Amino acid sequence: MLKSIVNYLVDSRDRQRIAIALAKGAAMMQVRRVDLTNPATWEFSGFSQNGEDGIIEVLRRQLRSPNRDFLEIGSANGVENNSAWLAVAERYHGLMIEGNPRLVERAQRNVVVYSIGTRCQSMFVTLETVPAILGTIQSKTPDVFSLDIDGNDYHIARALMDGGLRPKILVAEYNSAYGPERKLSILYKSDFSIKRAHPSGLYYGVSIAGWRQFLESQNYRFVTVDQNGVNAFFVDENCFESKFLDGIHGLNFAENRAQFLRFNMPSEEQFSLIADQKFTSI
Repeated sequence: MLKSIVNYLVDSRDRQRIAIALAKGAAMMQVRRVDLTNPATWEFSGFSQNGEDGIIEVLRRQLRSPNRDFLEIGSANGVENNSAWLAVAERYHGLMIEGNPRLVERAQRNVVVYSIGTRCQSMFVTLETVPAILGTIQSKTPDVFSLDIDGNDYHIARALMDGGLRPKILVAEYNSAYGPERKLSILYKSDFSIKRAHPSGLYYGVSIAGWRQFLESQNYRFVTVDQNGVNAFFVDENCFESKFLDGIHGLNFAENRAQFLRFNMPSEEQFSLIADQKFTSI
């Protein structure tokens, strides 16, 4: 009985957040003035936290042959992520993957019921589970792939792409504490936890230069980072008109605003806190 009451209260809050996200996103979409050469003007947040909804929206409308499919790894409760706008507002189909089973249950009770063909799966993603992901997704060329697992992101992305994943638009969280030039990732550890890895919470993920090194070697083109310094955006240039891509003047690097405020120091000083850790050079 108590569990049912708790679920009812949580679901009510989540559905209220969904309604607010849809209204907020629609309002922000209408008031922005999009300049196709300037990704900073593309941003809006309905379900996303850092303007990702808007950047993804502009990019996917420029796709030559969209299939309206997505994959998100690290989808949280389904209400605050980079694919909920696609699933709920745009009725895309796709797969959300989240390591916390309680958050998956919430997403299944709320976001999934508002969508068409969206699934949410509980899975702690490791190199060993990559084949299962590739065997589960509907398409290896989704319009959008978003990756945010606060840890082994580089290693998982590489394994997925070695297995044939070829998204048209790729959104990847980067760690601004590594600065704009270091090409680094954490060492792979199957049970990695950002909370246990280092007291600062800064030892996680991939640098922006590391993402660029890897993805440009896969023939992806860098587009921009969001203004809050959280996500980097890449595209398969074969899926877009070259005139559009050639005209973009994106932001190459931004400090993670939340990390800057938390530590009250720029990335170079943040990196000094974790400089003694072991890294993978990309």
